[in-house]
Amino acid sequence: MEHDDPAIDGEAARLVIAHARDYAIMTLDLDGIVRSWSPGAVQVTGITQDAAIGTHFGRLFLESDRAIGDDRRELEHAWEHGRVEDSRWHVRGDGARFWANGVTMAIRGSSPPMLIKIIRDETQSRLAEEQRVLLLNELNHRINNTLATVQSLVEQTLRAADLDRQLRDDLSARLEALSQAHRALMEHNWAGADLTDLVERALAPFTTGEDARFSVEGPPLRLSVHQAVSLSLVLHELATNAVKHGSLSRRGGRVSVHWNQALDEQGGRRMSFLWAESGGPAVQPPSRRGFGSRLLERSFPQGSGGEVKVEYAEEGVRCAVSLRLSSEAEMPMLDLAAAAQSA
Repeated sequence: MEHDDPAIDGEAARLVIAHARDYAIMTLDLDGIVRSWSPGAVQVTGITQDAAIGTHFGRLFLESDRAIGDDRRELEHAWEHGRVEDSRWHVRGDGARFWANGVTMAIRGSSPPMLIKIIRDETQSRLAEEQRVLLLNELNHRINNTLATVQSLVEQTLRAADLDRQLRDDLSARLEALSQAHRALMEHNWAGADLTDLVERALAPFTTGEDARFSVEGPPLRLSVHQAVSLSLVLHELATNAVKHGSLSRRGGRVSVHWNQALDEQGGRRMSFLWAESGGPAVQPPSRRGFGSRLLERSFPQGSGGEVKVEYAEEGVRCAVSLRLSSEAEMPMLDLAAAAQSA
C-alpha cells in the first residue's frame, strides 16, 4: 500500500535520524553552517546540539586540513557534483581525534538549498589496521634479519669446514632465492605474490647482457604465500640447471616461461605453467636424482592439487606444472628437509 502523505515520510525520516546513534547526521547551509544536529552526532563528536547549531562544520576538521581549505572544498565539490566522500582524522569536542568515513550530499530541492553530511566513526577499525601494519613491518624486519643471519652463518660454517666452493655457492644461491621470494611477499603484505614479479625476481641473477634469453608471458595472477615460495625455489633450480647443463650454458640458448589460468567445472582456479628450454646442447636425463629433482617432485604434490612433469626433450628441458590455486589453509608447507635427503 502506497502512502502519499509527506508527513508520514517526514516522521519516518526523523525516527531514522533519531535512532541512528552510530552515525553523526547534520544539515548545513551552503556556507557550512550547521542547521541541524542529530543525537548520533552528539554521541560521535561529543558536541551537544546547542553547541553545534550555528557553528561552522569545519570545527570537525584538523587544523592542518582547515589551513589548506579541505572543509571549503568539500562544500563546493558536494554542491557542484552532488556528492563527495572521504575518510580522515576528525576532532571531537574535547579535542580528541577520531577516524571517520564521511559523505556530504547536496539537497537541491529544499528551500533554502542545503547539504547533508553523514559521518561514521571508524576509529577502532583504523587503529586495528595500524596495529596490524606495525606488527607486519616488525615481522618483515625480523624475517630479513633472520635470513641474513642464516646466510652468514651457513657461509662461515661451510668456509670453515673447507668444503667445495661450488657447494657453498649453490647453497648461498638457494638461500638468496628464498630471500627474494620473501621480499616479494613482504611488498604485498603477505597477501600472496604477483607471478610476473616473482618470475622476474627469480630469473634476475641469471640475466646477462644478451637480449631475450628469457621470454616471460602470462596473464595477471597471484599465488598464495606457500605456492610463491615453492615456485621461486623451483625456478631457481631450473635456471641453475640450465646454466650448468642446459640452454643457458651455450650462447644463443633461450628459455620460455609461459603460464595461463583457467576455471574447472566446479569454478576452482587452476594454473598451467611451462618452462621450456631451446638452443642448448643435447639433453640427457640425469643419472641420479639430486636436490633439484627431489624439489620438483615435492614442491607441488598431487595431494595438494598440483602436478609436475619434466621432459628431457632433444631440444631442451621442459617442465610443466599444473596447480590448483588455493587458499593458504589448503596448502602444505614445502618440506625442504625431505627434498634434501639423499641429494
